[in-house]
Amino acid sequence: MELSERPRRLRSSAAIRDLVREHRLHPHDLLAPLFAIEGQGLAEPIASMPGVHRLTLDRLADEARELQALGIRGVLLFAKVPDHLKDARATEALNPDGLLPRAIMAVKAAAPDLLVMTDVALDPFNSDGHDGIVRDGRIVNDETVDILAEMSVLHARAGADFVAPSDMMDGRVAAIRAALESTGWTDTGIMAYSAKYASCFYGPFRDALDSAPGFGDKKTYQMDPANVREAVREAQLDEAEGADIVMVKPGLPYLDVVRAVREGVQVPVAVYQVSGEYAMIQAAADRGWVDRTTAMFETLTAFKRAGADLVATYFAKDAARLL
Repeated sequence: MELSERPRRLRSSAAIRDLVREHRLHPHDLLAPLFAIEGQGLAEPIASMPGVHRLTLDRLADEARELQALGIRGVLLFAKVPDHLKDARATEALNPDGLLPRAIMAVKAAAPDLLVMTDVALDPFNSDGHDGIVRDGRIVNDETVDILAEMSVLHARAGADFVAPSDMMDGRVAAIRAALESTGWTDTGIMAYSAKYASCFYGPFRDALDSAPGFGDKKTYQMDPANVREAVREAQLDEAEGADIVMVKPGLPYLDVVRAVREGVQVPVAVYQVSGEYAMIQAAADRGWVDRTTAMFETLTAFKRAGADLVATYFAKDAARLL
């Protein structure tokens, strides 16, 4: 055969494949989610997320030091609040001596160069398990936003580099930005969960924080999985309101959304490879159906290929070690 084009020439050896590779992963691309609990010296395994643990603050500090040494630049912090501290007003969310502010301080003290990004939502603190205040069976928007803004200032005071509102209330980015500016925390960034879908893939995460909704579902504030244009609109609104980074969540089933958002905004785009995605790979690997390392890197590379600048993933530490 006489062919003018033979694309296989650029795949013929590992050396040429490395030279012409279009997308590369680096530890700096990864964010590691971390779960804090009360106590001392504990690393509680999460049954539905093999290899992931809830950590007391001393163990959290050790983990932060290890992540920093591996070249990971940021962590997402979540707190598992004891049931007796939950109420219908999510009062514990505004406790300056609460678990999450203390976790922020522990990580910053242990690994000063590690960026700390904090979850801003009410579901871990709310006895109803919803991301906002519940009134007469409805999640109320504006009252929730006021609490989220106050919560964000609390996190900034504790040392958070970024607050990450994951609640999907309308107008919360503008309110948080205004609160941070008016209290002098002008350097604290906002990474908004801009396109957060009402997904089945959050199940293991809700096990980790015991934060499943006490009634109904979250479809009145989280997005319909069928919609893409709405995701771009949400991301553009958050950008206009002052978000420094926008996020798409979940990840792999929404690669088209990542691409659409990337093309629709000027700020960096993050994606969250959520607990259910992680658990599926782990379960398939345990059964010998897929190779864990290959599946890990193939999915992480897919996020970069789709246009994500940052990837939050429970594989962050393992991937950084191998990279």
